[in-house]
Amino acid sequence: MLKQYLQFKLSQKLSPQQIQLMKLIQLPTQAFEQRLKQELEENPALEAGKEEAESLNDEFEDDFEREDGTEDINTEDINIDDYLSDDEIPEYRTKANNYSADDEEKSVPYAAGISFNQYLLSQLNTSYLNDEEWAIAEFLVGSVDESGYIRRPLGDILDDLAFTQNIYTEEKTIEKVLQIVQELDPPGVASRSLEECLLIQLKRKEVTPSIELAIAILEKSFEQFTKKHYKKLIQKHNISEEELREGISEIEKLNPKPGGSYSGNNRIVEHVVPDFSIKIVEGELELTLNGRNAPELHVSREYNNMLKGYKDSKEKSKSQKDTVMFIKQKLDAAKWFIDAIRQRQQTLFITMNAIMQYQKEYFLTGDERNLRPMILKDIADKIDMDVSTVSRVANSKYVDTPYGTKLIKVFFSESMKNDQGEDVSTREIKKILETVIKEESKKKPLTDDKLAAILKEKGYPIARRTVAKYREQLDIPVARLRKQI
Repeated sequence: MLKQYLQFKLSQKLSPQQIQLMKLIQLPTQAFEQRLKQELEENPALEAGKEEAESLNDEFEDDFEREDGTEDINTEDINIDDYLSDDEIPEYRTKANNYSADDEEKSVPYAAGISFNQYLLSQLNTSYLNDEEWAIAEFLVGSVDESGYIRRPLGDILDDLAFTQNIYTEEKTIEKVLQIVQELDPPGVASRSLEECLLIQLKRKEVTPSIELAIAILEKSFEQFTKKHYKKLIQKHNISEEELREGISEIEKLNPKPGGSYSGNNRIVEHVVPDFSIKIVEGELELTLNGRNAPELHVSREYNNMLKGYKDSKEKSKSQKDTVMFIKQKLDAAKWFIDAIRQRQQTLFITMNAIMQYQKEYFLTGDERNLRPMILKDIADKIDMDVSTVSRVANSKYVDTPYGTKLIKVFFSESMKNDQGEDVSTREIKKILETVIKEESKKKPLTDDKLAAILKEKGYPIARRTVAKYREQLDIPVARLRKQI
């Protein structure tokens, strides 16, 4: 049986303009420039640079259509037929770009070079290899990763040679060719482990007592060495503490990633473009928005004149009406985009200014211990905006400060109570923890329990597990691995 009833529902929907604004806000400077360039290419009614004549009237937006179906626009007389064409490709798309010579983007040239694998192959040309050995050597070089290691077992390489290269050989032959490849520069390349990499480098050096000891430590006591069990090493090799120090010093001079200095040489270096700049002027903070975030845009007067031509024409064909609707859509889109950029500039500046004032003591001193606990809601309440808006500003924007270029989101942190009941930033605690570890005796590093006790004495009562968590976040190893002889 069918029933009919009424249902009231309250819903909130974002307009296309609001969605466009949110997308623009979350873009950093470089991505914003690409988005701006894309909009200029797609919308011919939007132009960059200062407008030569007077600014356009807003009448075409509010009074575009009167009752007689004509437009109320006051501009000079231009015949719309001059702008109507059967050619679907507008003139602006046939130009190289929409910028003047002064606005032309200039890219920094990068020197060409050879890749790491090509560098290794060029060295193989001096080796005496038969066809099979050359094919195996070439395959081994192709298996070297960016760090300079061959991570795969020889058995897997043997199978791959058979299936992909149609080369049927033995593992001992691959081992023999691998030793030839390992003689290439840089020393340690094509190693299968860190131990092998370090040993290859040591064996290329001139033999000295400390070199001999370093080789013996790596060959016979590699696990104790990595775990820094220095007492066991002294007993096992029957050496003094000074001799052990010299042997370990030789190992520390080696390169654990022989391919690191070669790989990535041809990559384009990406530079961080700060969205804001904070300077200290006469003891006060001064915030500026990067000028690249505030482009000069205006609506095309030419398109406005096309509407005037349509208004003055006596006979209005269907094609002319379709064209004039297309023009109006482009003009509306251009105005919406300009308004969105203005709102973006305002939102970015207001949000960053609130963050700057909230963390004023830090920006004046540069001491991370002066960072106040701050979450997104603190700033959102301060500027009367949504938390999601503040998040969009903070997550992908950078600010240039007297202490370096910082990602804005690093200024946000949770709070914790000290022994006096005051809220302190977790970043402040991490900074103090880092300082304590830096000042410790490296011969007897502090354990997490002792670190927790020291922090408690300084007024930060946190548990040992919390100390361990903060230490790991700071990428600081445990006490045993921080020990030095």
